Amino acid sequence: MDLAALWDIILGNVSALPQSSLLMATVVAVLAGVFGSMVGRVAPPVGRLLRFGSSLALAGILLMVVLQVSRMDPRFEMAVPQLGLPAQVVEGAETRVPLAPDGHYWLLAEVNGVEARFLVDTGATLTAISANLAAEAGLEARAGALPVRMQTANGSIAAEITAVDELRFGNVVARGLDAVIVPNLGDTNVVGMNMLSRLASWRVEGGTLILVPHHPQPVEASQES
Repeated sequence: MDLAALWDIILGNVSALPQSSLLMATVVAVLAGVFGSMVGRVAPPVGRLLRFGSSLALAGILLMVVLQVSRMDPRFEMAVPQLGLPAQVVEGAETRVPLAPDGHYWLLAEVNGVEARFLVDTGATLTAISANLAAEAGLEARAGALPVRMQTANGSIAAEITAVDELRFGNVVARGLDAVIVPNLGDTNVVGMNMLSRLASWRVEGGTLILVPHHPQPVEASQES
């Protein structure tokens, strides 16, 4: 095979790879390790230093990947919102969410001012946003973050990590909340444990999910009991 053609194929494959800062850092660290092995034959101290730096960089990259992936529980059970879902109400310092006929708890929330329904899922580590809602709310994937592989009822999909400027429901508001943008999710959105853990407390009593924020927010009269 002509070397020029082979080089063009290699360049084409490299350019097709995802442009991730972590990926590029990994490539540089690996090349530094290879170069260190070559230099070590002539200058052992320099070679050892390069190999040590390469190993240290790869360990740091691995740690960053683990931290990103561990923030997402890959087990998602997506439910389709049904018509006539019971509405949440605010009583005193609590937002109370009745159990819906489908056996789930649903919230009417606002993401950056855009209204949407959310399924409360205590088995999900991160809050999940559908691609449609992300587009309406102006959410973008976090630069340099690796996509997260998730297992859904429709198979394995890649989800992008983002940050929600403001998520508001009942008397609860969360700002700068980590979330994932999930394609092929339809209009389903999920409140995960990273949102619930920000509350002062949450519990279920008599079929009602009770959410208590640290700093209750003012609400419209229509939401008060």
